[in-house]
Amino acid sequence: MVSKRRNRDRRAARPSPWRNPKPMILCVCEGRVTEPEYLRGFTTLHRNPRVQVVIDGGEGVPRTLVEKAKQRKKEAEADARRQRDDNLAFDEVWCVHDVDDHLKLDEVRVMARDNGIKLAVSNPSFELWLILHFRDNPGPQHRDRMATILKNFMPGYDKHVDFNSVAHGCGDAVTRARRLDEMADDDGESGRNPTTGVWRLTESIRGDGD
Repeated sequence: MVSKRRNRDRRAARPSPWRNPKPMILCVCEGRVTEPEYLRGFTTLHRNPRVQVVIDGGEGVPRTLVEKAKQRKKEAEADARRQRDDNLAFDEVWCVHDVDDHLKLDEVRVMARDNGIKLAVSNPSFELWLILHFRDNPGPQHRDRMATILKNFMPGYDKHVDFNSVAHGCGDAVTRARRLDEMADDDGESGRNPTTGVWRLTESIRGDGD
């Protein structure tokens, strides 16, 4: 008679749970205050240590921002090869900037695409993304008007962001921003005012990106 213990010993070992690690993400910000403060707060909320947020404004020129992101990406890849450690390279590199009155944005998009860099562009400004944490589409607005609207929800707003004051609305902001993108795409006006691609970046940080 075979003992119950022997039967137990013959059972296949139960595989231990395993999940793919979150991607290594580099966020290169044009703004020196608002964007980095928000993204660092968001990263802390979602306990994602694999996100690096840096300020590399290039005097507010998106082309310069993408060039600097490209350089950081190459340096990380070189370090990964030299030290034989793939974890030193970034899986995703994002540039975060506004439309403002910048020219040649189509050229910037092509450069980013050709170098594997993603863009989180807000039209007209990052304040739109913050507004969407509190309310729906504010309609086309000048960047100064966006800041005024935001002050209705964040009295005293002066570029600094207390992430705790907006954290409750992150999910709503993603839903609203995605809807604005879809409406603009349906009308053949991708990236129009108002739209913001920051929601795609936050989904990647959260681990739910494409």
